[in-house]
Amino acid sequence: MPTAALDTTASDPLGALGAAPDAPEGRAPACDTYGSVVRCSASFSTPDVCRYAKSSSSSGTRLSNDVTPCDVSSSSIVRASRGRGAAVVVVPPLLLPWAGPGDCAVAAAEDVIVCSSSEGLSREEVSCLGCVFFEVTQKTLDKHLNLLRRHSTEFHTYFDVTGLESKDDVVAILDNGARKVFIQPDRLSDFAEYTGRVAPAVSKVSELSVATTSGLLLKSFDERGSDLVHFLETSKADKIPLLYINPAPGIDYEKFVETCSKTSALPIIPSTKLTAKKDETDAKLSVPRLLSTAWKSDREDKLLPTVVCDERGTALGLVYSSEDSVGESLRTQTGVYQSRKRGLWYKGATSGDTQELVRISMDCDNDALKFVVRQKGRFCHLDQSGCFGDLKGISKLEQTLISRKESAPEGSYTKRLFADEKLLRAKIMEEAEELCDAKTPEEVAFEAADLIYFALTKAIAAGVNLAAIERNLDAKSLKVKRRSGDAKGQWAAKEGITNGNAEKAKEAAKEPKEQLKSALAPAAQTAPDTEKITMRRIDVREVGPAEVSEALKRPSQKAADAILNIIRPIINDVRENGDKALLSYTHKFEKATSLTSPVLKAPFPQSLMNLPPETIKAIDVSFENIRKFHAAQKDEKPLKVETMPGVVCSRFSRPIERVGLYIPGGTAVLPSTALMLGVPAMVAGCQKIVFASPPRSDGSITPEIVYVAHKVGAESIVLAGGAQAVAAMAYGTESVSKVDKILGPGNQFVTAGKMYVSNDTNAGVSIDMPAGPSEVLVVADRDANPAFVASDLLSQAEHGVDSQVICIAVDLDEKHLQAIEDELHKQAMALPRVDIVKGSIAHSVTILVKDIDEAMRISNEYAPEHLILQIKDAEKVVDKVMNAGSVFIGQWTPESVGDYSAGVNHSLPTYGYAKQYSGVNLGSFVKHITSSNLTAEGLKNVGDAVMQLAKVEELEAHRRAVSIRLSKLQ
Repeated sequence: MPTAALDTTASDPLGALGAAPDAPEGRAPACDTYGSVVRCSASFSTPDVCRYAKSSSSSGTRLSNDVTPCDVSSSSIVRASRGRGAAVVVVPPLLLPWAGPGDCAVAAAEDVIVCSSSEGLSREEVSCLGCVFFEVTQKTLDKHLNLLRRHSTEFHTYFDVTGLESKDDVVAILDNGARKVFIQPDRLSDFAEYTGRVAPAVSKVSELSVATTSGLLLKSFDERGSDLVHFLETSKADKIPLLYINPAPGIDYEKFVETCSKTSALPIIPSTKLTAKKDETDAKLSVPRLLSTAWKSDREDKLLPTVVCDERGTALGLVYSSEDSVGESLRTQTGVYQSRKRGLWYKGATSGDTQELVRISMDCDNDALKFVVRQKGRFCHLDQSGCFGDLKGISKLEQTLISRKESAPEGSYTKRLFADEKLLRAKIMEEAEELCDAKTPEEVAFEAADLIYFALTKAIAAGVNLAAIERNLDAKSLKVKRRSGDAKGQWAAKEGITNGNAEKAKEAAKEPKEQLKSALAPAAQTAPDTEKITMRRIDVREVGPAEVSEALKRPSQKAADAILNIIRPIINDVRENGDKALLSYTHKFEKATSLTSPVLKAPFPQSLMNLPPETIKAIDVSFENIRKFHAAQKDEKPLKVETMPGVVCSRFSRPIERVGLYIPGGTAVLPSTALMLGVPAMVAGCQKIVFASPPRSDGSITPEIVYVAHKVGAESIVLAGGAQAVAAMAYGTESVSKVDKILGPGNQFVTAGKMYVSNDTNAGVSIDMPAGPSEVLVVADRDANPAFVASDLLSQAEHGVDSQVICIAVDLDEKHLQAIEDELHKQAMALPRVDIVKGSIAHSVTILVKDIDEAMRISNEYAPEHLILQIKDAEKVVDKVMNAGSVFIGQWTPESVGDYSAGVNHSLPTYGYAKQYSGVNLGSFVKHITSSNLTAEGLKNVGDAVMQLAKVEELEAHRRAVSIRLSKLQ
């Protein structure tokens, strides 16, 4: 990263820095004069250092009589990190920041303090360098600290602190944001804890060997009085990572820069010796010329690719720069580039979408420039913010909020927040608390997004943008003095925290990690200020198979090891401590602190099943249809086959005796899942049916689930969720019956819990299948109704932000595609769970294919949980289905009927497991037992084959079991 520095040797170098009242709009108040430093490699190599001096005239530009003119040094830096982190990179005669975690971290500067003298670079030109170097003394310390407190986020500061005697004073410089300080070599041990930000400073070439991995400052270097050959040999031999050189007055700066380039040193050049003009005048070095000399272009016209970014680092577009365009950019402080056909291009001159120049930097290989600008309007000629697409995420939110502040549509919720300070405050506090209470990764992401929305609204209302917030974060990262971090009074009291109580902290650390809830909490509100909800498109005719596979990837789930680390202690706790542990987790996670028993036993009180008549009717209709379909799956009679005369083989089924059925809680009441699991268990004849479902905070279970449990004859309902409920059913507790098989969907923690206990032979329990977030794949052709397609996609998207929906469009033109997208947005905006839908749609996709064969190939590879065929002659295509959990055929068969009432089961394999697993069915609740029945004739017929194979396998006892019987028959 580049580094510019204000270098001051004057008695009062800072004066009232930053206090001038008439600063240019968008910049911090200008102080008197600046310079800057740069560092070169290739033809140059050193961060730019600025020399600063106080001015005392009313205009703020005249220098006082007791100070020297402000100087800016410049040269370019291109230095690799050499194993220390990031590199410092500066362009030829400019000190230019480069994004990296090393010596200089990039700061998205918005307000840059710049000053200038009547000579050399203007304050605006210097501001583009972004870094300053100071020589601080005891006399100027307070003013330097004042400068840092006000403006350390706006540029990168380097300090020669050899004039300070106290360690505390040096630490104060670091704590207030200095990127690096230079001290006497014999004091380095006092600052060992600040490695990377403290480097030695020497005045003699013979002392170069004291350099550290943080670099070295060589002061008052004068090649006229030095053995130049010895210096070059010594500097190369010592391999100093970062050599900063502050020259003696009166040297030939052109030769000085050339000398530095031979050693990859970072020269400090007075700003008065630099000019932004193309041609060198009055013995000044041309910044554009130095840049163009240093950069490496593979074009005949020597133009250099230039990435244009906003202050947050978002790339807006790719352009080209020339020596002339760089000079014009510095002169006008705007974005000026070199058109490959039409000469200089003044961005926004005709469109009005202008740019304010913030920074210019060069990459580490000197073959690309980076312009950081404040973009007014759009950068791209298309209807989007940049050539790589529109902004997204927080940047998009900031743009929307700024737009709403300037001009909001009628009824805008954001406008209401801007106008009602109390409402905004209340929402920030509300969302902060909801974030604190969030448990699952999905919940945390959801609630954090809400809080960011309201917090950024507060910032924009106060005139604070994201760049300012990020600069503040950068400044905090440079702090070396740390506060205790204890919670303040009212907040500590609310959480029961006694600050400084080490024992309580230890006890808190011992608590089992929280088991997370199944899904997102319902959205507190739907913000009306939204962009169009749409799925991205992929055309298989334009991309390769790898791109299609990448587009169809399911949303990532938490790493298996990380999940196990969370659930293992919970499962072990329930296994060892039974009801006590189970009840404690229900108190903790479900907040059902009034519960005294973790189980609700049958018969269930009628008061727990009070429901509206229409709900009872809906459950009864669904119950009967599910019962009929699963009853039809029963074996009519045992299978019996005579494989050869006298050898009869048969197979018969028996119900699994004890089953545990997990009914998720969370974002929705799910009596349908209770039906889909409970009815087949009842039809199969399972003797003991145990439900498990998270209770509400008052300790009750939703009456719909209790009613279904009553209808299927459940023995009990375990009042718990997550891995703790799975463990209770797998091992049993004082109150919870142990089961032989656990079935039912849940989040990744429930799934991990099921798989964990199924692999424990001590548990002796099996599971139905792995399960993940819900998903649907809709195949649609030109006969499909766009409203139907959109409704089917949304029916799964509303399950959770980790759900995924796929639309395979068979030979659809733009008109048909747009109709589906319009319907998707219109219907989504009318849903109460629109915020969840938006999260799901973000990782969903429309795949464009040419024919049904291609569509089914992709579908079978994806293996969806739900497959919907909204195509002509849909029934004829069913033969092409190889992998799917459940298929919904034709336009009159929405996925919803399968979820509730048609009769098919909705507990289905997800995440691609439809390639290996079936959905829940009657067979999930029974086991098949085989039998063999041989007559004497039968044993004679098959005996020889059995004995020979046993002999081949050298299992003599097996062979003799047959031979002994055959001998009795002889």
